[in-house]
Amino acid sequence: MTQMNRRAVLAAGGVVAAGGVLVACSSGSDLNVDGAATPTEENTTDQPAVSDVSSLVAVADIPVGGGVVIENPPIVITQPEAGTIQAFTAICPHQGCLVSEVVDNEIICPCHQSLFSAIDGAVIAGPADQALGAASVTVANGEVSLA
Repeated sequence: MTQMNRRAVLAAGGVVAAGGVLVACSSGSDLNVDGAATPTEENTTDQPAVSDVSSLVAVADIPVGGGVVIENPPIVITQPEAGTIQAFTAICPHQGCLVSEVVDNEIICPCHQSLFSAIDGAVIAGPADQALGAASVTVANGEVSLA
């Protein structure tokens, strides 16, 4: 019987059992000693670790009085005052544009300059005539994730 090494198994598109957990690999990565993907020439993008996949943003990265716009899923996460996190759909109800930023507790739509409250999503100035819908998120260990 021919003995195959780890690299041969990976090159053949196989699956490696690591500590009782099956780990599948794409051709663009290799496994390091811990079983985590190691970047190669084909896979050099910074991708989140598996434990960070559900995290949208760190609370520390959301400015007080401001916010962060996430494109996928389209959510705007705000921090109207220190320690208070709010989340809304980032799609303006006027014509479906993605909001662009949060400044001075106002969520701004770049298409027609509608303004929304970073506190409750209410319309501050039109042409939008409907509030941004609430989005369900949770905050744990300093990270904001989808609920």
